[in-house]
Amino acid sequence: EELKGAVAHPSVVYCQISLEAVQSLGLLLEGSVGCGKGIQPVHRLLTKGPLQTQSGYSILSRSFPLHKLLSCLQQNITLNPFGMTACLRSGKKLAWAQQVEGAMKRAKIARNTHTAPPGSKIVLMSQVIKQTLAKTSDKLTGANIKIHRCSDAFIYLLSPLRSVSVDKCRDSTVVLGPVQTSVHIHSCQNVRVVCVTNRVVIGASSRCIIHALTPTSPLLLPGNSDITLGPFHTFYPSLEDHMASVGLAVVPNVWDQPLVLGTEGLASPPLSSSSSSDTTCYRLLPPSEFHTLAVPFQMEGDTCEVPGGLPPAYQAALKEKQKRVQNWQKTVMEARLNKEQKRQFQKLVELKFHEWLLETGHRQELDSLIPPTVTSLMDSDGAATNPSRVKDTRPARPGGGEEQPSPDC
Repeated sequence: EELKGAVAHPSVVYCQISLEAVQSLGLLLEGSVGCGKGIQPVHRLLTKGPLQTQSGYSILSRSFPLHKLLSCLQQNITLNPFGMTACLRSGKKLAWAQQVEGAMKRAKIARNTHTAPPGSKIVLMSQVIKQTLAKTSDKLTGANIKIHRCSDAFIYLLSPLRSVSVDKCRDSTVVLGPVQTSVHIHSCQNVRVVCVTNRVVIGASSRCIIHALTPTSPLLLPGNSDITLGPFHTFYPSLEDHMASVGLAVVPNVWDQPLVLGTEGLASPPLSSSSSSDTTCYRLLPPSEFHTLAVPFQMEGDTCEVPGGLPPAYQAALKEKQKRVQNWQKTVMEARLNKEQKRQFQKLVELKFHEWLLETGHRQELDSLIPPTVTSLMDSDGAATNPSRVKDTRPARPGGGEEQPSPDC
């Protein structure tokens, strides 16, 4: 308020701005006194070294002359060298060698992980369309991931991450390694996100399914509709090691206890009988609709099941589905079909299965998991990575990444 009032009266040439007022700018500004130096709040930069003289800071009065302070800020403010814009301009680019249906735009993928300090590492993925991107790498470890305007995509980022933002995406699946801070989903439609994270935040999204393992209640911001919350339902071999590295455990896990923030504050109670759209914007995944998710890549590690197990109701539903499969197999065996009948029956089952793949859209995911023979993903330093393979891994089996259908499908 002090700074605002002073700026509103520019005729007061010798107006003094207190150190406390400048400290409040720390919410907006920070920087360093030179390349490679540590990042500091703006008030610390202005009260020592060469910037102290330039800003006119007085130790005795603990204040700045307004005109000198504004002049100093105007001369020294620059673009965040570790922000999204700078990452696109000067970060290492990753370009898709394979184009799908020629008319599709080239995906824009860039990273600054080779130069940014801890906490400022960014990997930006924009306009990944009708592609499968899978990666586990030290270059992703501790990075802030921005997934923007992707559609009809399958993205697997199987490394310990710092934060993830999924913005304006649609018709896509995102499977993440453990996220140290938060996963923020905004303005998305028909997106499935699978994550272990400290916090999940969802805003202005519709028809999204979130499978989370989280110690804090998911936060549902205003503008959501048809959000489905389900238990975390997958694993990959190094998952538990990655969880330990970012300080996440299997308990507590409150994925099913969201906080719904309405236009007038926190909506209470959740899932109430109220007709308010704020309290009816989500549902918990019914156990009858639950399937596990298999990550379709072979990796090194000891994790061989979902960390912490499944909630009892979902485990029971899964056992019931497995029982139906066993009963189906038993029925087929007891039918005593001859060789020709078995051939015809197998052909019929495969036909129905392929029809189901096309109807659900899983056919695209299956096709994109097949490693192309020539296609590679090249970064600017010449390292090649197959876009449908995780580093040092190979697909375990086609279609492993999709949720398994119930036996009557």
